Amino acid sequence: MSKSLLIVESPTKARTLSRYLGKDFIVKASVGHVKDLPKNKLGIDLKNHFQPEYQLIRGKKAIMKELSQAAGQVDAIYLGSDPDREGEAIAWHIAEEIEAQGKPVHRVLFHELTKKAIQDALAHPRDLNRSLFEAQQSRRSLDRLVGYLISPLLWEKVKRGLSAGRVQSVAVRLICEREREIQQFETEEYWSITTRLSTKPEGEPAEKKTDRSIDTFSVRLWRCQKQKCHVGNEEDAQRIVETLRSCAFQVAKVERKTQRRHPVPPFITSTLQQEAARKLRFSAKRTMGVAQQLYEGVDLGKAGAVGLITYMRTDSTRLSDDSIQAVRDHITEVWGKPFVPGKPNFFKNKKGAQDAHEAIRPTDVNQTPQAVARFLSKEQLALYSLIWKRFVACQMAPAVIAQTTVDVSAGSFILRATGSVVQFPGFLVLYEETQENGENGKEGEGLLPDLQQGQALSLLDITPKQHFTQPPSRFSEASLIKELEERGIGRPSTYATILSTILSKEYITQDKQRLSPTELGFIINDLLVENFPGIVNAEFTAKMEESLDGIEEGQQSYVQLLEEFYQKFAVTLVAAKANMRNLKSVGLVTNLDCPRCPRRLSLRWGRNGPFISCSGYPECDFASDYERDEKGQIRLLRATVGDESCDKCGGTMVLKRGRYGAFLACSGYPECKNTRPLPGDEAKAPQIPNLQVADQKCEKCGGQFLVKQSRFGIPFLACANYPKCKNARPIPTGIPCPAKGCGGELVERASQRGRFFGCSKYPECKTVIRGKPVREPCPRCESPVMLEKYSKRTGAKLVCPNPDCKYQQALEQPADPAQVEAH
Repeated sequence: MSKSLLIVESPTKARTLSRYLGKDFIVKASVGHVKDLPKNKLGIDLKNHFQPEYQLIRGKKAIMKELSQAAGQVDAIYLGSDPDREGEAIAWHIAEEIEAQGKPVHRVLFHELTKKAIQDALAHPRDLNRSLFEAQQSRRSLDRLVGYLISPLLWEKVKRGLSAGRVQSVAVRLICEREREIQQFETEEYWSITTRLSTKPEGEPAEKKTDRSIDTFSVRLWRCQKQKCHVGNEEDAQRIVETLRSCAFQVAKVERKTQRRHPVPPFITSTLQQEAARKLRFSAKRTMGVAQQLYEGVDLGKAGAVGLITYMRTDSTRLSDDSIQAVRDHITEVWGKPFVPGKPNFFKNKKGAQDAHEAIRPTDVNQTPQAVARFLSKEQLALYSLIWKRFVACQMAPAVIAQTTVDVSAGSFILRATGSVVQFPGFLVLYEETQENGENGKEGEGLLPDLQQGQALSLLDITPKQHFTQPPSRFSEASLIKELEERGIGRPSTYATILSTILSKEYITQDKQRLSPTELGFIINDLLVENFPGIVNAEFTAKMEESLDGIEEGQQSYVQLLEEFYQKFAVTLVAAKANMRNLKSVGLVTNLDCPRCPRRLSLRWGRNGPFISCSGYPECDFASDYERDEKGQIRLLRATVGDESCDKCGGTMVLKRGRYGAFLACSGYPECKNTRPLPGDEAKAPQIPNLQVADQKCEKCGGQFLVKQSRFGIPFLACANYPKCKNARPIPTGIPCPAKGCGGELVERASQRGRFFGCSKYPECKTVIRGKPVREPCPRCESPVMLEKYSKRTGAKLVCPNPDCKYQQALEQPADPAQVEAH
């Protein structure tokens, strides 16, 4: 009997598919991309039509060997990587690597992992799509040209480790521009005036009636002398209040109308990220990670692994006919026929949307959140509930809302009140979209009395209230994604990566869901806007996305796109190399005067971050730390603290900042190098132990080894004869390196990305372990080492480091989260 090989991206997806396909298929996982551009060079041949130099990703050689061996044992090969540009590139690269097997290769697209969808996909395979692959290759090449040619400039002019990106730099620019809008905003005072009125004659007590109708209500000042009223200060407010007290109040106009509120479309990638941020406080990256788990399959007990949602990277609101019929039947059964519209609801896609995939929906509407809750983690259930409710609600009848607007005249003033009542809830019984401020915007039952035009009203009280205009709000992840989407910048599948990158590069910070630029973000943005105005231009980036769509549709050549882009970019790059200001030496000149000489101060970047110094350096060596006020203006921090004097030379102690934070230093530096902690911080000063280690001698000079502490807080052994002998080594853990035949042992190390454990035989052995190693064999695969990991959701557990084993067990005693990497 013939056998076929199916290759997908993830092991979880492979396990789900294996359950449905049985013995006729061998299902293997590529674990993501198998080939990419090299990390240590540009990897694009600029002289040969921008030919990319793809190579196997480090660590994927063994996987490709396993896939090639499996390909030799079957009659046909099916490539089932994700149904998007990235998935097409993965399929293309795998096909290139296994083409020597001479077996027929088919491309299959799994939009959902259900038995029917899987069988349908395998029954209707297609050829590899060159246009789709070239669209991904174009995007990858564009990102590489921008990143690898601009980033080294930033390393040279500011500091190493920085990066620029075709889309990420535009996102940073939007955040910086919003912050400057906030800084430049001038608050204005204004007053509101609210009156409480009664339908009863003056002096008669107002009481609520038993039938929920009311006698009293509030109206707010709206117009003065037929003009929109603006009350700018307390004096004007009090004058209007006194005038109103002497006026007769009468109903001038009553307007009643019924509104139909329609449900919102089912989720696409960007709206799912936005709503999960508002309702669940999920980051975009977290949302996509959980959605991936729901798509690839969740173990539902006896039913086995089941894909609960359709593919989560889509910008189409289209729904299949089968899913619409199923959800209409479900709505009828649960809520009744009044909640089902006469015809299904259809939603228009935004301009440029790719209609290859459906919207994000549950694969089976009858798998309600309540039915699957016991099989899902808290995060999975929260996101699945959101997707399920949005999908069901989108096919429900509209809500019917009765709205009443009442205008009340009082002399030359008009006051207004509005009220609304939900007459038929429709889709609101299940779901309502959350607004940016975190509220759901639900129409409340703002009841008004049964009023008639010309009806006299009595005044109960008047309340003036002071307000101030508010600046534009900072972007949240949700509102930034919405802004990027509306401008056509990037693609839904890239938003999570973009946000993660600019946060990790410390261009922006996030506080209470709000994004604001750091000083580094401002500096990098200003340099890029000044030197690469086209690259960080939102309109240019949006047009580039349209061009990539054109390549995908076969309407444009990817080589032509790259040539047109690079022709202009190369000229800009040459100019930037010559003209971009060097913050390490020259700096950015400010409008502040140097307190020591007539020159201006400059903003520079040093080993410990940004600082202010005289532009006349080295003739004038004035330097100071600084901060920015709420208007973004620089405020120097070169100030004395408590008028403290240097106990060595009598000079003034000034505030400075270093690698470990703020401290006091003598103003007589470099002649006097005295320093001390800030008052009250003595207890916080780092205590570095200098303890002798028994039976440990330096093999270079025979001196005694001491235990010292690195700047990352990791203890190590160093010779006591330092600085004459600079010999040092990590402290051994006694745990053998898990690499076969290595013979080394694990030692603790650190980098800018955090702590980790590596082999003592580095660089011969490059084993890296994220987590705390424990000298305990795995009971399943007999790996000599287990890893102790911790997360807030699952707590502490022991995990096998062998990627093919995946054994884990919970720990009875919680691991120390400060010592164990979150898993």
